[in-house]
Amino acid sequence: MKRLTFLCCFIYTFSNAQQSEKVDFITLDAAVSFTTESRKIAGDVTYTFQVNSATDTISIDAQRMDISGVTINNRAVKFKNTGKKLQLFQGYKKGRNTLKLHYEAQPRQTLYFIGKDEDFQIWTQGQGKYTSHWLPSFDDVNEKVIFSFSITYDNTFEVLSNGVLKHKVTKDNQTTWQYVMEKPMSSYLAMLAIGKFDKKTVMTASGTPLELYLRKADAAKFESTYRYSKEIFDFFEREIGVAYPWKVYRQVPVFDFLYLGMENTTATIFSQDFVVDAIGFNDRTYTNVNAHELAHQWFGDMVTAQSGKHHWLQEGFATYYALLAEKQLFGDDHFNWELYESAEKLIRASKTDPKPILHEKASSLTFYQKGAWALHYLRTQIGEDKFRLAVQNYLRKYAFKNVDTDAFLAEVRNVADYDTAAFKTLWLENPAFPTEEALAIIKQNPFIKTYLGVVELQDKLLVDKQKQFEILLKSDVFYPVKEEIIYQLENTPFEQNKPLLELAMQSTDLKVRQAISKSLRSIPESFKPQYETLLEDRSYITQEIALKALWAQFPNQRFPLLDQTKDWQGFNDKNLRISWLTLALATPDYQNSEKLKYYEELLDYASPQYASNVRQNALVNLLYLNKNDMNTLRYLVNGTLHHQWLFVKFSKDSIRALLKNEKHREYFQELLPALPENEKKQLENLLKE
Repeated sequence: MKRLTFLCCFIYTFSNAQQSEKVDFITLDAAVSFTTESRKIAGDVTYTFQVNSATDTISIDAQRMDISGVTINNRAVKFKNTGKKLQLFQGYKKGRNTLKLHYEAQPRQTLYFIGKDEDFQIWTQGQGKYTSHWLPSFDDVNEKVIFSFSITYDNTFEVLSNGVLKHKVTKDNQTTWQYVMEKPMSSYLAMLAIGKFDKKTVMTASGTPLELYLRKADAAKFESTYRYSKEIFDFFEREIGVAYPWKVYRQVPVFDFLYLGMENTTATIFSQDFVVDAIGFNDRTYTNVNAHELAHQWFGDMVTAQSGKHHWLQEGFATYYALLAEKQLFGDDHFNWELYESAEKLIRASKTDPKPILHEKASSLTFYQKGAWALHYLRTQIGEDKFRLAVQNYLRKYAFKNVDTDAFLAEVRNVADYDTAAFKTLWLENPAFPTEEALAIIKQNPFIKTYLGVVELQDKLLVDKQKQFEILLKSDVFYPVKEEIIYQLENTPFEQNKPLLELAMQSTDLKVRQAISKSLRSIPESFKPQYETLLEDRSYITQEIALKALWAQFPNQRFPLLDQTKDWQGFNDKNLRISWLTLALATPDYQNSEKLKYYEELLDYASPQYASNVRQNALVNLLYLNKNDMNTLRYLVNGTLHHQWLFVKFSKDSIRALLKNEKHREYFQELLPALPENEKKQLENLLKE
């Protein structure tokens, strides 16, 4: 599924694996502050650590940091800063020790300074091994530490980090927030987020506070963004059977996040794209990501895989429990449809992907979706009660520790007379997806049976299936069946399809009506009044599709169409506003006196002052209008420097495509002298390819 690509998936490192056997770092207290203009962080760090056996060197990962004032047990010691590690050779003794140091850094990654004014934000994304770019810490996930942070910043901002907020002290215009953890975690889960956020707190059934944050401009979107948050939390505590392992849970969206979400301990950061109003919720919901990241608080944060080979113990579990939460919220049909769709993707992928789940370089699809399927298969084989008991025993036994797959399977064997070796071979070590076993499970669902029956009709003449289609369209069968019917009508003449399409248009299900908007290649005049009702659907996706289709197919009626839709905005990426501006500019003689203003607005959306999703949307449309626009080309080059890797890829791929045309190559070469050095270097590299 599309969400898989962008949920955080990381690579484990083990640079300190041997060290952790001899030296155990126990606590970290860090007091940090920022120089916003130069995008620097500075901090004073205190570590306590236990030396268990003799070692000549102790290392802490520290990427491109200036380090000074290093003391161990209150005595200054010599050290080596390699640019990647702080290495210590003296001053420590067997038993408990205290290390203190001061550091300064200007991170190139992991710590991001985004936006300006009311939308200025600072946030981190440690992923699997990158926290050491902003904090002297450990890239080895097996080194778990109890973290405490004191963070000083402008008192007009909100500052978030891991753990419970113990103290908040304001002096002059600066506030220091002190966050404290009580249990250990891996360094990649350390976080901070700073911005002008509003907060709402919801108490769960067990009394855990859920702190929900949004930027102030989005305060009206709390309900639609965070819908079902309490229900998901309460369900997990019941279903998992192990209490939430921390004392607070907070969630905060940020601009230009690198993935959909990241499960930092007690504090998930997620993409601003999921901040939606009531209409946006119908197309783009945070629900699955919300559940996925919360599940990680147990599977990944409390119990952490020892190595990348066992990464499915985190992502497979989080994906599966998110599906179980959706089953609780939306029912069996939804649950089985999600499983069916993922099975289809896995069947296709297994033909070209030779890596099984138990491979450190397996794809995210394998770790997430095949991992979830493996757990679902296991649950059906041993029964729900025994599965829950095995999971409970597993979590309690390895709480705040690191594990491998055999540790989990041992807990399964302890509660069930089940051949876990055969399960491991079939699901975890086999690169192929066990299609027969998977389909046997989901075909037990009546809706899936009906859906597959409709799929089998795709090669039949409409006359032979029309009556069956009518019955199904009038029924309350789950929407994918009706979608499949609509898609099967694409290649038959409209006059034959008309009665079925008119029947489908009567549906109150937005997805069924959206399928019509997507599939109807030509809108007959006689069907236009009904098609125009799609403009009123509470779906920004349907509205955009309908707007573009009506504009393209009825050129003589563009003026009233544009007048009707001129105030549309859409999602955070301004999909409707940008589409409207594009169509207004492409419509001859439509508000000619306003065209320059429309162009400047569209071009402005492509500028660096907007989030990457807005910029990309604007650039796609500007290129559609005029591939020779030097302003557009300049912003494309600027996009190659962005921290958001998807936007960088889009910018570079767009330039590469344009460079295939000699005229555009000349345009880019003309741009070179006026570009800043960093942009010039990027473009020169692309020109040389």
